[in-house]
Amino acid sequence: MSESTQRDATENAPEDDAERVERRAQMARALAMGGMDGAHVLSHESAERVLTEKRRELIDVLDREEVESVRALARRVERDKAQVSRDLGTLAEHGVVGFEADGREKRPYLENAHLVVEPIH
Repeated sequence: MSESTQRDATENAPEDDAERVERRAQMARALAMGGMDGAHVLSHESAERVLTEKRRELIDVLDREEVESVRALARRVERDKAQVSRDLGTLAEHGVVGFEADGREKRPYLENAHLVVEPIH
């Protein structure tokens, strides 16, 4: 399993306990062993807070297209650049997206090939 997959799976949310963190790490390892390397495993609480409809739309666009900047992504989804930037910041805090500097612009991209939410039970 890649280091980023291990790190992503063990990302702590305030409501996490050691057992749940370990279960997410095990899930990421199992997914990697099954050929789904690069999986980011979110707690279901984090997913509920972070994966709003508008943020999922950003994820979908980034999954389908390569955008050259935050401004271009905002135009693509017909939203205000500041709102898109805030949403991308939240997604970046949770390891979903990253940014590549390109002069004064930042190019957003998906950090991992797969985004998985831990099982509730």
